[in-house]
Amino acid sequence: MGLSACIPGLRARASASDLDLSSLEVGGRIGVQAVRNGRATSWRAHERFTYCSTFKLFLAAATLERVQAGDEQLDRPVAMTAADMVSHAPVTGQAVGGTLTIQALCQATVEVSDNPAANILIREMGGLTAWRDWYRRIGDTVTNVDRLEPELNGVGDARDTTTPGQFVANLQTLFADDVTRLSSMSRSLLMSWLFASPSGPNRLRAGVPVGWEVAHKTGTSSRGPVNDIGLLIPPGGHPIHIAVFWQGRESDDFSLGEAAIAEATRRVVEALS
Repeated sequence: MGLSACIPGLRARASASDLDLSSLEVGGRIGVQAVRNGRATSWRAHERFTYCSTFKLFLAAATLERVQAGDEQLDRPVAMTAADMVSHAPVTGQAVGGTLTIQALCQATVEVSDNPAANILIREMGGLTAWRDWYRRIGDTVTNVDRLEPELNGVGDARDTTTPGQFVANLQTLFADDVTRLSSMSRSLLMSWLFASPSGPNRLRAGVPVGWEVAHKTGTSSRGPVNDIGLLIPPGGHPIHIAVFWQGRESDDFSLGEAAIAEATRRVVEALS
């Protein structure tokens, strides 16, 4: 078995040959886990990376689960205040003094990575402890939850980190037909937001063949992380659940990490075809 067989929680019944992405690690470190119909391929899948905004996919899913359980309502309005605002508030910043519904906050969190929207959703579910507990309930004992946006983008220690293997296991928990925790309505909503996100055109999207669709969530920081996670969906057949994390040097130029993610994606598709 390959490295992927050792990742806690990973639902892979067999392993494809492991990737060798050493040639892409010029100026950074890359971690990849990908699973398709029980076959897996990986590179540094057990190593920790700062996940940045990729967590917002799971935050929206956790909120949708609360709606399913009757603990939340999609149409419940939440007041937007100046005190809630932090950097990158394309939706919530325009709503200060008014309200946004829980559904609108989820959509803003996923589609445009609105940071105050994410912080508010965490607050509304009960804070960081409640948010950490959600991961534990789905069997994730790896992902660390320590800070809110934008502080969680800090690098250099284990706070607010995960592994590619664990995030793919989480994606399987949400989207694999035999075990999904989401209702058909919840999954449809979440997938629509993931498809609609305009971010990261040079990452996972740049690495798939023509005709494939990508439902994904990016995460980025000028401190070095450039990430993308989600589903690569061919015109027919099984999707690939994938997480790609890049840790490079501090920079506002993300092109090196994006190119590495795109090439890693191409190799994943080839390995799992």
